[in-house]
Amino acid sequence: MKEILLLIGAYLLGSVPTGLLLAKALGVNIRESGSGNIGATNVYRTIGRKLGIITLIGDCLKGLIPVLLAKSLGLPDVWVAAIGLAALLGHVFTIFLGFKGGKGVATALGVFLGTSPLSVLAALVIFAVVLYTWRFVSLASIVAAALIPALVWFTDGKQETVLMAVAIAAVVIFRHQENISRLRAGTESKFKA
Repeated sequence: MKEILLLIGAYLLGSVPTGLLLAKALGVNIRESGSGNIGATNVYRTIGRKLGIITLIGDCLKGLIPVLLAKSLGLPDVWVAAIGLAALLGHVFTIFLGFKGGKGVATALGVFLGTSPLSVLAALVIFAVVLYTWRFVSLASIVAAALIPALVWFTDGKQETVLMAVAIAAVVIFRHQENISRLRAGTESKFKA
């Protein structure tokens, strides 16, 4: 029973639209600003660095907290992985916004910090190199997402965590379809620090 409650709780926590709520507190409808996405990158570009970083941390915690709670309760790896995936799906398909949410990168970061921290270190290095080289947050996110299953397999090796990583990578890349189209067309916005 506690596993099911944690699964539902992880989805609902993941569903909390951090960027939207923070922007709304300042009188900005983030869904009608910039790219219209509720994630940290759009908040950063639209409102500013400080709120963008707070959004990033908030979205990351939505993935980290349920996973750490599941681990602290001694749940089997399959449940920890399912709870991490539920948090990610909550962010991407939030019940509070008609199942239209963010792209999942920061929430995935939180999930992997709780399940496979060494893979996060490698993924962050890859993200930073791609971002520094090409200046596209979306490209860096896509590349890191595509490589995270292999990084998890190499650093963690647990089948359940690897399968969760594959599912999360697929969702994150799927949510970047518009960015992929803009990258191909040469119209994607570059990151400015």
